[in-house]
Amino acid sequence: MKLTIVALVVGLCALSSSYPQQQITDKGLLQKQKDILRLFRYVNQPSYYKDFIEIAQNFNFEQNYNNYVNQEVAKYYYQIYQYGLLPRGQVFSVFYQEHLQQAIALYKLFYYAKDYQTFYNTAVWARQNVNEGVYLYSLSVAVVHRPDTYGVVLPPIYEVYPYYFFNNDVIQQASQYKQQYYGENQRGGSNGYTINANYSGYYLNLNPEQSLSYFTEDVGINSFYYYYNIYYPFWLGGQDFNYENDLRGELFYYVYQQILARYYLERLSNGFGEIPFFNYEVPLETGYYPSLQYSNGLPFPARPNFANLYEYFYNYGQKYGNNQYAYSYTKVQDYERRIRDAIDQGYIYTPEGQKVSLYTQQGINILGNLIESNPDSPNYQYYGALQVYARHLLGYSYQPLNQYQVAPSALEHFETSLRDPAFYQFYKRVLLYFQQYQANLSAYTEQDLAYQGVEVTNVQFDRLVTYFDYFYSDLSNAIYVTPEEFNGEQVQIRARQYRLNHKAFTYKIYVNSNQAQKASVRIYLGPKYDEYGRYINISQNRQNFVQFDHFVYQLQAGENTIERNSRQSYFYQNDRTSYQKLYQSVLGALNGNGQFNVDSNEAYFGFPRRFLLPKGNYGGYEYQFYVIVSPYVPYQGQQSDSKYYYPRVGSGAQYLDNYPLGYPFDRPVYYDQVYYNIPNSYIYSAKIYHRDVEDINASSASTQ
Repeated sequence: MKLTIVALVVGLCALSSSYPQQQITDKGLLQKQKDILRLFRYVNQPSYYKDFIEIAQNFNFEQNYNNYVNQEVAKYYYQIYQYGLLPRGQVFSVFYQEHLQQAIALYKLFYYAKDYQTFYNTAVWARQNVNEGVYLYSLSVAVVHRPDTYGVVLPPIYEVYPYYFFNNDVIQQASQYKQQYYGENQRGGSNGYTINANYSGYYLNLNPEQSLSYFTEDVGINSFYYYYNIYYPFWLGGQDFNYENDLRGELFYYVYQQILARYYLERLSNGFGEIPFFNYEVPLETGYYPSLQYSNGLPFPARPNFANLYEYFYNYGQKYGNNQYAYSYTKVQDYERRIRDAIDQGYIYTPEGQKVSLYTQQGINILGNLIESNPDSPNYQYYGALQVYARHLLGYSYQPLNQYQVAPSALEHFETSLRDPAFYQFYKRVLLYFQQYQANLSAYTEQDLAYQGVEVTNVQFDRLVTYFDYFYSDLSNAIYVTPEEFNGEQVQIRARQYRLNHKAFTYKIYVNSNQAQKASVRIYLGPKYDEYGRYINISQNRQNFVQFDHFVYQLQAGENTIERNSRQSYFYQNDRTSYQKLYQSVLGALNGNGQFNVDSNEAYFGFPRRFLLPKGNYGGYEYQFYVIVSPYVPYQGQQSDSKYYYPRVGSGAQYLDNYPLGYPFDRPVYYDQVYYNIPNSYIYSAKIYHRDVEDINASSASTQ
């Protein structure tokens, strides 16, 4: 089903114009916003807030069991806490089962708190006593899922935990400056510092793929992927939380299809072609050097070019007990074979041996749940956690000495996964299974896609231009501060980094309609030629189109001119407000000295608006837009609630209509010319030009 939250490139995140910016005046919600922002500050060291220290010291599990809806959750967590959890200072990864179990237990402790005050006290206690990574992850998931924290804005993860977003040389410079800073401050020196941040390929480029690091390592794109997995954790669902209204299995497929399609468009701008396809039996050609280090100083593992994935390598070295990840090489091939068999057979076996048909209206949702291995999978044990074991295998991290001393690869964190080219190569394999499934569905004919009485007569776009400009991020959480500095908020360190952007533009769609009627309008952006300049028919290239815009429009009888601009597409999100600005804004609103406005996109999650367009090149790289106008069909399962000012997970409130995600590219067409022949669609070719920001500024000045 078509989701209004499907962010462009990722096909998933965003909000429609029915969710405008909101001014928050509720003092209770403002206080919660302030509370939670404080919980995210300097997470790698104990908090020095006096009230935090007092709450943490006085918190007693055994005396608070009655304050949890599910008391067994609290008793269980207290039991494992006494037994021993992942120590503070150690690296956390949700892709290690022992770590994940602890994160889930803490999430449930937060989620089942009977009221907000109990949740807050529990979070403050965990802030001081639980492993930093486990705490940060579980708290984030709980905040976006608890009903009483709905509306709270999470701060930018790249400012909360900069280690996963900036190269180690940037973190090192921040630390060095901090060591010099306090003395300078005593002498009346400056209290702010800016560091120029480069991408990983600046120092070491193991493979030409890393020349795309401005895209794969962008803080906005990586935080988008992180927040998607906060709102839709692969381990959450079933009885714990109902995702049926959001069709999370279909969403899983569409998110990754859009990510890979957008990545492919960027590859074309840089002279690359199709995402490489790898084979487990053949050495992996694409190496990766992440240039990252953990907060405890441990470097991220690197993968050399032509890395062997054979089982003998992965079992080599020390390992503990019956380490399940030591056999990832075998497991991923077993799981993939079983998934292929299910697609070919047309059904899935449940643990009880019953058959679940795949070729039904809910088929792709079932398949998505199966491949993601979430709690809604029909048979988690048999079809397995494919992506979990694949990340261990492709990440090339070595066997740990024990479950609490691990060195996960970039692929084993949502914050850093998109940085590694192997991510796109693996999920290309995954998407091929979905495409194999789609190929078995009935193909669309002209009659299926046509909209009788409606014709798109023309489409016009302004000149499309991209450029790089500076973006500033707060690095203060990457350093350690004294109690005086913690409470005084004295240390200010920023990273300045070039990020892709585009000039604002407008576009028009001209539509003739034989009557007044409501319609769904979809716009896709995709390639016209491959890397060799060869034209590709859309029917053969539909998987490489990204959703550019989608909206519902009231057509009038006769000629209609629909005008949109680059700021309207709800599939994209503006740059997130920095932590400091969020905090100062909420303080001002609480004190009556300002306003706290929530952008609906920022309150949820979305793909960065900066990357609305691929980079293009100086001479202009030619892409094409596909516009299709379809009859409006209301979403059948939608649950509306007037109090929602942005889509709430599990509500189904984010769906615009009842079409499948990616329609009409969600299945094959009867013959190659179907997309070209239907009158209610239009194909518009446009070149995207790339310029230096100085040239754009000079050109703008000359026209004033």
